[in-house]
Amino acid sequence: MDYLILLLGLGVLIVGGEFLVKGAVGCSTAFKISPLVIGMTVVSFGTSAPELLVSIQSAMDGNPGIAIGNVVGSNIANIALVLGITVLIFPIMVERQTKVIDYPMMLLATLLFYVFSLDNLIAWWEGAILFTVLVSFTIYLITTSRKKTKKAIEAELDDDIEEAMKTPFWKSSTFLLIGLVGLFFGSGWFVDGAVGVAETLLADNPDKDSIIGVTVVAFGTSAPELIASTVAAFRKQTDISVGNLIGSNIFNVFAVIGITSMVNPIEVTNSVLGFDMYWMLAISALLFLIIWIGSHIGRLKGSILLLSYIAYVSVILMKINGVI
Repeated sequence: MDYLILLLGLGVLIVGGEFLVKGAVGCSTAFKISPLVIGMTVVSFGTSAPELLVSIQSAMDGNPGIAIGNVVGSNIANIALVLGITVLIFPIMVERQTKVIDYPMMLLATLLFYVFSLDNLIAWWEGAILFTVLVSFTIYLITTSRKKTKKAIEAELDDDIEEAMKTPFWKSSTFLLIGLVGLFFGSGWFVDGAVGVAETLLADNPDKDSIIGVTVVAFGTSAPELIASTVAAFRKQTDISVGNLIGSNIFNVFAVIGITSMVNPIEVTNSVLGFDMYWMLAISALLFLIIWIGSHIGRLKGSILLLSYIAYVSVILMKINGVI
């Protein structure tokens, strides 16, 4: 049964990803907004919605600290795991806006997250600052993108422009909604099935819960970003692919941490500050080199990113088993 749920979740994820990208391309044309901005906003916010819902519910239940592990783990996985796998399959060209606007904003989010965590508490007013920055940045992205000429946007849409222009807005928005719902439920079924399979395979391992948490669950919660980015890259909508991942990291900090801490201040443990935060900062610094060296992110860079994630998980597993 677990294998069936796993396959069902994977199938729904793939179909949802296809609908999501189709809808995103159509909506970007209808609103005269570039695909990169759609990836940075609608797509990334949608794929990060599960993290937001889990974190808010945890805060309301008196466990806001869950949001920290949720966001840090997700941000590391989005870049090192998801982007790594995506470019191993489909190398991605990096747009100038990604280098000079989107990545710097992701870096700002990461640094603010770290600075606000230094006193072991993210207060409500710090969360308000984070959320305000997100709202301001989103407004900036949309207004500046709409200033682009129709010709420039058509050039960005490339081969899909004719199909996108012929698609009614109601159909594009429906595709987008179906895609987001598919990714939401598909990721849940995928995680449930994967956890069930892993529990069977690791039945005799006393550390099975920790191992499953840092491997299967971490991969499963990143599945929406992985599928959406892979499908976007396959359809040659690389702006949506890169925008989705960077936008997800921005959303995780500014919205998930921001809103959660406004609901209930978040305590940050020394173990997170002394280990996971440093990995998140290191991965962000690695991404700077990845996007600025050369004009595209190819398979060699993808391998480096993926190996960095494997190293991260390996260190966690060694700590769990008392090796280090």
